[in-house]
Amino acid sequence: MVYFPATDEAWERAAAAASGFDEGRLAAALAFARAHETSWPRDLEKAGNVPGLSQFEKPPWNEALGPFKPCGGASGLVLRGGRMVGRWGDVERVDMTFSIAKSYLAVLAGLAVGDGLIGDVDDAVGESVPGETFASEHNRAITWRHLLTQTSEWEGTLWDKPDLVDRHRQVGPGSDNSRKGEHRDLRPPGTYWEYNDVRVNVLALALLHVFRRPLPEVLKHRIMDPIGASGDWRWHGYRNSFVEIDGEQMQSVPGGTHWGGGMQISTLDHARFGLLLLRGGVWAGRRLLPGGWIDALRAPSSVNSGYGYLWWLNTGRRTWPAAPEATYSASGAGNHLICIDPDHDLVLVARWIDKDAVAGLVTQIIEALA
Repeated sequence: MVYFPATDEAWERAAAAASGFDEGRLAAALAFARAHETSWPRDLEKAGNVPGLSQFEKPPWNEALGPFKPCGGASGLVLRGGRMVGRWGDVERVDMTFSIAKSYLAVLAGLAVGDGLIGDVDDAVGESVPGETFASEHNRAITWRHLLTQTSEWEGTLWDKPDLVDRHRQVGPGSDNSRKGEHRDLRPPGTYWEYNDVRVNVLALALLHVFRRPLPEVLKHRIMDPIGASGDWRWHGYRNSFVEIDGEQMQSVPGGTHWGGGMQISTLDHARFGLLLLRGGVWAGRRLLPGGWIDALRAPSSVNSGYGYLWWLNTGRRTWPAAPEATYSASGAGNHLICIDPDHDLVLVARWIDKDAVAGLVTQIIEALA
């Protein structure tokens, strides 16, 4: 029988050996995670910028628009078969998680497709979103697929942040952001991949318009409550990200914490979310996500084969050679990780680990399997 945890207190633990791990090698992997905490400052608000993000931006582009929270220490969980096999740090602490919020947006998009609010991911977004956001000739061609795969090339300014702020942005090992924010001629939508937080925030705004309810409410009602998540997580918007829908002021949320705000959540709640995806969108016999959506978000983009619908892929085992190709992950600056390995029935959540240690941790966890 497939296992799902009812409550955090009753979440079953399993011994390493009984779960197919070499006990010593798994212990070494967890010690590696504890020893490689991020070097980021604990209080980003006092630091005045976010390393690697607003650090490279000039005023007013670097201005914070939402709240920050002091960083906690490194923490994480290893699940196999849904049961806890290893953990480190304070897994109950609610903490910032940066771009992992993007991967939650992909799940909300799946709900919108399942509800018929989005007819097809290849529909033009402007057909569902009023106003000027998609009114230009260039932006009218943007589809939901383009936004979900970060190939939209959307042009404009949202919440006082121009898309230009993240042009030339690079992510991953060896990134060079010395040209971040410089002009780059735009390509037709769907032909160029670029990691751009303004464009992800445009997706969040578009989803707000189709749901006509604040996205945190939708996520809580449709996903987080059914999977038994705590009531402690929060998804903060910006002070200027309010729009009027059906006569009510609603706050749009960002897909990260580039300029503050974003999702604040515990390691335990991330683990539940990861387990839901590992189980194909079904929790304890109840289907929460439409059939096929997990496969869709894991399908490689035609422009970037290492990226799906706001989830990172291990296509060709290029990211993590030790992990199966089917492995996929949500990732956020700082570094935060939800890694899902369907072949090994495995979920790994890691928080505040040094970016250069992430690949090593994944490799050690996989290689600890006996």
